[in-house]
Amino acid sequence: MKNILRILIVVIIIFGLIQLIPIDRVNEPVKKEENFVDNYKVSPRVKNLIIAACYDCHSNEVKYPDYAYVAPISWMVKDHVSEGRERLNFSKWGTYNHFQKEGMMEKSIASVENYTMPLSAYISKHPEANLSKADRELMTIFFREVLKDLKEK
Repeated sequence: MKNILRILIVVIIIFGLIQLIPIDRVNEPVKKEENFVDNYKVSPRVKNLIIAACYDCHSNEVKYPDYAYVAPISWMVKDHVSEGRERLNFSKWGTYNHFQKEGMMEKSIASVENYTMPLSAYISKHPEANLSKADRELMTIFFREVLKDLKEK
């Protein structure tokens, strides 16, 4: 029994100490001229869908939930956001070259159509990101229009 108590105390101390490891949750300022939803004429409905389903991992407008402040969960959240921003950062859309934009739109279309984005783990905590079939069709139509415009340039 004493050993179990000692182990529990050590676990609690380690859990407390890992909370002191800082995680960068700072969002860079968003420049309107670079932001995806500000660069295209998009309906309010589609804009809201993109923001709800994509922007918490793929922009500099991340709204970190309460659980993102507790290690080790905070590490996982930060890793997902960093990876998402690396693949596509809608806040930096204006900084990408033509070919990057085409590739990102093609991947976005495939991800929305194939239900691989948003991630199911994200949807479980953020029901507003749970896109219906109609929502996915709206987003896909819009992304295809963007892609078509890019290919025509």
